[in-house]
Amino acid sequence: MIYIDGETGEGGGQILRTSLALSMCTGKPFQIANIRAKRKKPGLLRQHLTAVNAAKSLCNANVDGGEISSQTLEFVPSEVIAGEYHFAIGTAGSTTLVLQTILPPLLCSKGVSTIRLEGGTHNPFAPPFHFISEAFFPILNRMGANCSAKLSTWGFYPAGGGRIEVTITPPTEKLSILDLRERGKLIKAEALAAVSKIPREVAEDECNLITNKAAFPVDKCKIENADSPGPGNVAMLGMEFENSRVFFTGFGEIGVSRNKVGHTVISSANKLYRSKAAIDEHMSDQLLIPMALAGGGCFTTLHSTQHTITNIEIIKKFLSVEISCEKLSGEIWEVRISKI
Repeated sequence: MIYIDGETGEGGGQILRTSLALSMCTGKPFQIANIRAKRKKPGLLRQHLTAVNAAKSLCNANVDGGEISSQTLEFVPSEVIAGEYHFAIGTAGSTTLVLQTILPPLLCSKGVSTIRLEGGTHNPFAPPFHFISEAFFPILNRMGANCSAKLSTWGFYPAGGGRIEVTITPPTEKLSILDLRERGKLIKAEALAAVSKIPREVAEDECNLITNKAAFPVDKCKIENADSPGPGNVAMLGMEFENSRVFFTGFGEIGVSRNKVGHTVISSANKLYRSKAAIDEHMSDQLLIPMALAGGGCFTTLHSTQHTITNIEIIKKFLSVEISCEKLSGEIWEVRISKI
Protein backbone atom coordinates (compact mmCIF):
# COMPACT_ATOMS: atom_id res chain seq x y z
CA MET A 1 0.00 0.00 0.00
CA ILE A 2 1.35 3.41 -1.04
CA TYR A 3 0.62 6.26 1.38
CA ILE A 4 0.20 9.77 -0.01
CA ASP A 5 -0.22 13.14 1.70
CA GLY A 6 -2.54 15.28 -0.39
CA GLU A 7 -1.04 18.39 1.19
CA THR A 8 2.27 17.72 -0.60
CA GLY A 9 3.59 20.57 -2.75
CA GLU A 10 0.79 22.53 -4.42
CA GLY A 11 -1.78 20.37 -2.62
CA GLY A 12 -4.41 20.23 -5.37
CA GLY A 13 -6.46 17.69 -7.28
CA GLN A 14 -3.57 16.68 -9.54
CA ILE A 15 -2.15 14.58 -6.70
CA LEU A 16 -5.33 12.51 -6.61
CA ARG A 17 -5.62 12.21 -10.40
CA THR A 18 -2.01 11.10 -10.83
CA SER A 19 -2.35 8.60 -7.96
CA LEU A 20 -5.51 7.09 -9.45
CA ALA A 21 -4.00 6.87 -12.94
CA LEU A 22 -0.76 5.23 -11.86
CA SER A 23 -2.45 2.93 -9.37
CA MET A 24 -4.46 1.51 -12.26
CA CYS A 25 -1.39 1.34 -14.52
CA THR A 26 0.72 -0.52 -11.96
CA GLY A 27 -1.90 -2.42 -9.95
CA LYS A 28 -0.54 -0.82 -6.76
CA PRO A 29 -3.15 0.22 -4.16
CA PHE A 30 -2.84 3.54 -2.33
CA GLN A 31 -4.23 5.58 0.52
CA ILE A 32 -4.39 9.36 0.36
CA ALA A 33 -5.12 11.81 3.18
CA ASN A 34 -5.64 15.59 3.14
CA ILE A 35 -7.14 15.56 -0.36
CA ARG A 36 -6.93 19.05 -1.92
CA ALA A 37 -5.87 20.41 1.47
CA LYS A 38 -4.55 23.68 0.04
CA ARG A 39 -7.73 24.60 -1.82
CA LYS A 40 -10.52 26.90 -0.58
CA LYS A 41 -12.90 23.94 -0.52
CA PRO A 42 -10.78 20.92 0.44
CA GLY A 43 -11.84 17.34 -0.19
CA LEU A 44 -13.58 15.75 -3.16
CA LEU A 45 -15.78 17.99 -5.29
CA ARG A 46 -18.06 16.52 -7.93
CA GLN A 47 -15.40 16.68 -10.62
CA HIS A 48 -12.91 14.75 -8.45
CA LEU A 49 -15.55 12.24 -7.37
CA THR A 50 -16.38 11.62 -11.05
CA ALA A 51 -12.70 10.85 -11.63
CA VAL A 52 -12.71 8.42 -8.69
CA ASN A 53 -15.86 6.69 -9.91
CA ALA A 54 -14.53 6.56 -13.47
CA ALA A 55 -11.35 4.91 -12.22
CA LYS A 56 -13.42 2.47 -10.18
CA SER A 57 -15.48 1.53 -13.25
CA LEU A 58 -12.40 0.93 -15.40
CA CYS A 59 -10.82 -1.61 -13.07
CA ASN A 60 -13.57 -2.73 -10.66
CA ALA A 61 -11.60 -1.22 -7.78
CA ASN A 62 -12.43 -1.40 -4.11
CA VAL A 63 -12.85 2.19 -2.92
CA ASP A 64 -13.25 3.56 0.59
CA GLY A 65 -13.94 7.27 1.04
CA GLY A 66 -15.49 7.99 -2.34
CA GLU A 67 -18.03 10.67 -1.43
CA ILE A 68 -18.37 14.44 -1.74
CA SER A 69 -16.09 16.43 0.64
CA SER A 70 -14.13 13.33 1.67
CA GLN A 71 -10.49 14.19 2.43
CA THR A 72 -9.31 10.57 2.62
CA LEU A 73 -9.48 7.77 0.09
CA GLU A 74 -8.31 4.18 -0.23
CA PHE A 75 -8.12 2.70 -3.73
CA VAL A 76 -7.38 -0.95 -4.49
CA PRO A 77 -7.40 -1.61 -8.27
CA SER A 78 -7.96 -4.75 -10.32
CA GLU A 79 -7.25 -5.24 -14.03
CA VAL A 80 -8.17 -2.34 -16.31
CA ILE A 81 -10.77 -3.32 -18.91
CA ALA A 82 -10.89 -1.50 -22.24
CA GLY A 83 -14.33 -0.76 -23.68
CA GLU A 84 -17.05 1.87 -24.02
CA TYR A 85 -17.63 4.20 -21.06
CA HIS A 86 -19.83 7.20 -20.32
CA PHE A 87 -19.15 9.60 -17.45
CA ALA A 88 -21.24 12.70 -16.66
CA ILE A 89 -19.90 15.16 -14.12
CA GLY A 90 -23.27 16.85 -13.68
CA THR A 91 -21.71 20.33 -13.34
CA ALA A 92 -19.29 22.48 -15.30
CA GLY A 93 -16.42 20.44 -13.84
CA SER A 94 -13.69 19.73 -16.38
CA THR A 95 -14.15 16.72 -18.66
CA THR A 96 -10.47 16.87 -19.61
CA LEU A 97 -9.32 16.50 -16.00
CA VAL A 98 -11.43 13.35 -15.69
CA LEU A 99 -9.88 12.19 -18.96
CA GLN A 100 -6.45 12.93 -17.48
CA THR A 101 -7.19 10.30 -14.83
CA ILE A 102 -8.35 7.47 -17.08
CA LEU A 103 -6.20 8.02 -20.19
CA PRO A 104 -2.91 6.50 -18.87
CA PRO A 105 -4.44 3.19 -17.71
CA LEU A 106 -6.40 2.83 -20.95
CA LEU A 107 -3.12 3.33 -22.83
CA CYS A 108 -1.81 0.35 -20.85
CA SER A 109 -4.91 -1.79 -21.44
CA LYS A 110 -5.59 -4.49 -24.01
CA GLY A 111 -7.96 -3.03 -26.55
CA VAL A 112 -9.61 0.07 -27.96
CA SER A 113 -11.74 2.27 -25.69
CA THR A 114 -14.37 4.89 -26.47
CA ILE A 115 -15.10 7.43 -23.72
CA ARG A 116 -18.01 9.86 -23.69
CA LEU A 117 -17.71 12.67 -21.16
CA GLU A 118 -20.21 15.37 -20.17
CA GLY A 119 -19.44 18.57 -18.26
CA GLY A 120 -17.10 21.49 -18.90
CA THR A 121 -14.99 21.40 -22.05
CA HIS A 122 -13.34 24.84 -21.80
CA ASN A 123 -12.63 25.66 -18.16
CA PRO A 124 -10.13 28.01 -16.51
CA PHE A 125 -7.36 26.09 -14.68
CA ALA A 126 -7.86 22.96 -16.82
CA PRO A 127 -6.68 21.88 -20.29
CA PRO A 128 -9.35 22.94 -22.82
CA PHE A 129 -10.64 20.39 -25.30
CA HIS A 130 -8.67 21.92 -28.16
CA PHE A 131 -5.41 21.64 -26.22
CA ILE A 132 -6.02 17.90 -25.88
CA SER A 133 -7.13 17.28 -29.46
CA GLU A 134 -4.74 19.60 -31.33
CA ALA A 135 -1.58 19.61 -29.21
CA PHE A 136 -1.38 16.81 -26.64
CA PHE A 137 -2.81 13.92 -28.67
CA PRO A 138 -0.56 14.53 -31.72
CA ILE A 139 2.53 14.32 -29.47
CA LEU A 140 1.14 11.29 -27.62
CA ASN A 141 0.45 9.56 -30.94
CA ARG A 142 4.11 9.97 -31.88
CA MET A 143 4.83 7.74 -28.88
CA GLY A 144 2.85 4.89 -30.46
CA ALA A 145 -0.69 5.52 -29.25
CA ASN A 146 -3.64 6.36 -31.50
CA CYS A 147 -5.93 8.81 -29.73
CA SER A 148 -8.55 11.14 -31.19
CA ALA A 149 -11.26 13.39 -29.78
CA LYS A 150 -14.51 14.94 -31.02
CA LEU A 151 -16.34 17.93 -29.56
CA SER A 152 -20.14 17.64 -29.78
CA THR A 153 -21.16 20.51 -27.50
CA TRP A 154 -19.08 23.24 -25.91
CA GLY A 155 -19.32 23.51 -22.13
CA PHE A 156 -18.33 26.79 -20.45
CA TYR A 157 -18.25 27.60 -16.74
CA PRO A 158 -20.65 27.84 -14.93
CA ALA A 159 -23.37 26.25 -17.10
CA GLY A 160 -21.37 23.25 -18.30
CA GLY A 161 -23.36 20.89 -20.49
CA GLY A 162 -20.51 20.11 -22.86
CA ARG A 163 -20.00 16.72 -24.51
CA ILE A 164 -16.85 15.15 -25.91
CA GLU A 165 -16.00 11.69 -27.23
CA VAL A 166 -12.51 10.25 -27.07
CA THR A 167 -11.16 7.11 -28.77
CA ILE A 168 -8.05 5.54 -27.25
CA THR A 169 -6.03 2.85 -28.99
CA PRO A 170 -3.03 1.67 -26.95
CA PRO A 171 0.39 1.18 -28.55
CA THR A 172 1.18 -2.30 -29.86
CA GLU A 173 3.61 -2.94 -27.02
CA LYS A 174 4.28 0.10 -24.87
CA LEU A 175 4.71 3.83 -25.34
CA SER A 176 7.99 4.73 -27.03
CA ILE A 177 10.60 7.15 -25.73
CA LEU A 178 10.42 10.67 -27.17
CA ASP A 179 13.09 13.37 -27.35
CA LEU A 180 11.59 16.89 -27.37
CA ARG A 181 14.66 18.96 -26.60
CA GLU A 182 14.65 20.70 -30.00
CA ARG A 183 11.36 22.01 -31.37
CA GLY A 184 12.55 22.78 -34.92
CA LYS A 185 11.03 25.43 -37.21
CA LEU A 186 7.54 26.83 -36.76
CA ILE A 187 5.28 25.14 -39.33
CA LYS A 188 2.04 26.96 -38.60
CA ALA A 189 0.17 28.99 -36.00
CA GLU A 190 -3.62 29.14 -35.89
CA ALA A 191 -5.92 31.15 -33.64
CA LEU A 192 -9.51 30.40 -32.70
CA ALA A 193 -11.83 32.66 -30.70
CA ALA A 194 -15.25 31.32 -29.75
CA VAL A 195 -18.29 32.95 -28.17
CA SER A 196 -21.57 31.62 -26.86
CA LYS A 197 -24.49 33.96 -26.22
CA ILE A 198 -22.29 37.06 -26.31
CA PRO A 199 -21.51 39.38 -29.28
CA ARG A 200 -19.41 37.91 -32.07
CA GLU A 201 -17.35 41.11 -32.20
CA VAL A 202 -15.71 40.07 -28.90
CA ALA A 203 -14.13 37.09 -30.63
CA GLU A 204 -13.24 39.19 -33.67
CA ASP A 205 -11.37 41.72 -31.51
CA GLU A 206 -9.51 38.94 -29.68
CA CYS A 207 -8.41 37.34 -32.93
CA ASN A 208 -7.27 40.67 -34.36
CA LEU A 209 -5.23 41.44 -31.26
CA ILE A 210 -3.56 38.01 -31.29
CA THR A 211 -2.68 38.35 -34.99
CA ASN A 212 -1.36 41.92 -34.68
CA LYS A 213 0.71 41.33 -31.52
CA ALA A 214 2.25 37.98 -32.50
CA ALA A 215 6.03 37.81 -32.83
CA PHE A 216 5.52 35.21 -35.59
CA PRO A 217 3.14 34.75 -38.54
CA VAL A 218 -0.39 33.62 -37.61
CA ASP A 219 -1.59 31.60 -40.61
CA LYS A 220 -5.27 31.41 -39.76
CA CYS A 221 -7.66 33.16 -37.38
CA LYS A 222 -11.09 31.57 -37.01
CA ILE A 223 -14.19 32.96 -35.29
CA GLU A 224 -16.77 30.47 -34.04
CA ASN A 225 -20.23 30.74 -32.53
CA ALA A 226 -20.01 27.92 -30.01
CA ASP A 227 -22.93 25.57 -29.51
CA SER A 228 -23.21 25.70 -25.71
CA PRO A 229 -25.98 25.76 -23.07
CA GLY A 230 -24.54 28.83 -21.35
CA PRO A 231 -22.60 32.00 -22.15
CA GLY A 232 -18.86 31.83 -22.60
CA ASN A 233 -15.82 33.08 -24.43
CA VAL A 234 -12.41 31.58 -25.08
CA ALA A 235 -9.47 32.65 -27.26
CA MET A 236 -6.89 30.04 -28.25
CA LEU A 237 -3.69 29.80 -30.25
CA GLY A 238 -2.06 26.56 -31.38
CA MET A 239 1.51 26.43 -32.68
CA GLU A 240 2.95 23.47 -34.57
CA PHE A 241 6.73 23.14 -34.77
CA GLU A 242 8.67 20.45 -36.62
CA ASN A 243 9.07 18.38 -33.42
CA SER A 244 6.55 19.72 -30.92
CA ARG A 245 3.23 21.47 -30.40
CA VAL A 246 2.07 24.09 -27.90
CA PHE A 247 -1.27 25.68 -27.11
CA PHE A 248 -2.26 28.88 -25.32
CA THR A 249 -5.65 29.89 -23.93
CA GLY A 250 -7.42 32.93 -22.48
CA PHE A 251 -10.92 32.92 -20.99
CA GLY A 252 -13.46 35.70 -21.01
CA GLU A 253 -15.37 36.34 -17.82
CA ILE A 254 -17.20 39.14 -16.05
CA GLY A 255 -14.79 41.97 -15.35
CA VAL A 256 -12.17 40.75 -17.84
CA SER A 257 -11.90 42.75 -21.06
CA ARG A 258 -11.54 41.17 -24.49
CA ASN A 259 -8.16 42.92 -24.77
CA LYS A 260 -6.93 41.20 -21.61
CA VAL A 261 -8.11 37.82 -22.93
CA GLY A 262 -6.20 38.33 -26.16
CA HIS A 263 -3.09 39.60 -24.36
CA THR A 264 -3.12 36.57 -22.06
CA VAL A 265 -2.87 34.30 -25.09
CA ILE A 266 -0.31 36.16 -27.16
CA SER A 267 2.02 37.22 -24.34
CA SER A 268 2.46 33.56 -23.33
CA ALA A 269 2.89 32.48 -26.95
CA ASN A 270 5.46 35.20 -27.69
CA LYS A 271 7.41 34.31 -24.56
CA LEU A 272 7.71 30.67 -25.57
CA TYR A 273 8.49 31.50 -29.21
CA ARG A 274 11.37 33.79 -28.25
CA SER A 275 12.73 31.33 -25.69
CA LYS A 276 13.36 28.45 -28.13
CA ALA A 277 11.90 25.98 -25.59
CA ALA A 278 10.12 23.01 -27.20
CA ILE A 279 7.01 22.98 -24.99
CA ASP A 280 5.30 25.15 -22.38
CA GLU A 281 4.74 24.24 -18.74
CA HIS A 282 1.18 23.02 -19.32
CA MET A 283 2.28 20.50 -21.94
CA SER A 284 5.12 19.39 -19.67
CA ASP A 285 2.55 18.47 -17.00
CA GLN A 286 0.67 16.32 -19.53
CA LEU A 287 3.74 14.53 -20.87
CA LEU A 288 5.30 13.51 -17.56
CA ILE A 289 3.11 10.44 -17.02
CA PRO A 290 3.28 9.05 -20.60
CA MET A 291 7.06 9.50 -20.64
CA ALA A 292 7.40 7.86 -17.23
CA LEU A 293 5.29 4.92 -18.45
CA ALA A 294 7.54 4.70 -21.53
CA GLY A 295 10.53 4.46 -19.20
CA GLY A 296 12.24 7.53 -20.58
CA GLY A 297 12.04 10.78 -22.50
CA CYS A 298 13.13 14.39 -22.34
CA PHE A 299 11.98 17.88 -23.25
CA THR A 300 12.87 21.54 -22.85
CA THR A 301 10.36 23.88 -21.26
CA LEU A 302 10.21 27.39 -19.87
CA HIS A 303 10.29 26.57 -16.18
CA SER A 304 9.28 23.90 -13.71
CA THR A 305 6.18 24.98 -11.79
CA GLN A 306 5.23 23.81 -8.31
CA HIS A 307 2.48 21.83 -10.04
CA THR A 308 5.08 19.98 -12.13
CA ILE A 309 7.39 19.34 -9.19
CA THR A 310 4.52 17.92 -7.12
CA ASN A 311 3.46 15.68 -10.00
CA ILE A 312 7.03 14.35 -10.30
CA GLU A 313 7.06 13.36 -6.63
CA ILE A 314 3.81 11.39 -6.97
CA ILE A 315 4.98 9.64 -10.16
CA LYS A 316 8.13 8.44 -8.39
CA LYS A 317 6.02 6.77 -5.70
CA PHE A 318 4.49 4.42 -8.28
CA LEU A 319 7.14 4.01 -10.97
CA SER A 320 10.87 3.21 -10.84
CA VAL A 321 12.00 6.28 -12.73
CA GLU A 322 14.35 9.16 -12.13
CA ILE A 323 13.08 12.59 -13.20
CA SER A 324 15.54 15.47 -13.26
CA CYS A 325 14.95 19.18 -13.90
CA GLU A 326 18.04 21.16 -14.96
CA LYS A 327 18.20 24.85 -15.79
CA LEU A 328 20.03 25.32 -19.10
CA SER A 329 20.02 29.06 -19.80
CA GLY A 330 17.74 32.00 -19.14
CA GLU A 331 14.30 30.55 -18.44
CA ILE A 332 14.81 27.26 -20.30
CA TRP A 333 14.81 24.03 -18.31
CA GLU A 334 15.47 20.48 -19.45
CA VAL A 335 13.36 17.73 -17.93
CA ARG A 336 14.68 14.19 -18.35
CA ILE A 337 12.96 10.92 -17.42
CA SER A 338 14.96 7.71 -17.16
CA LYS A 339 14.33 4.20 -15.86
CA ILE A 340 16.05 3.20 -12.63
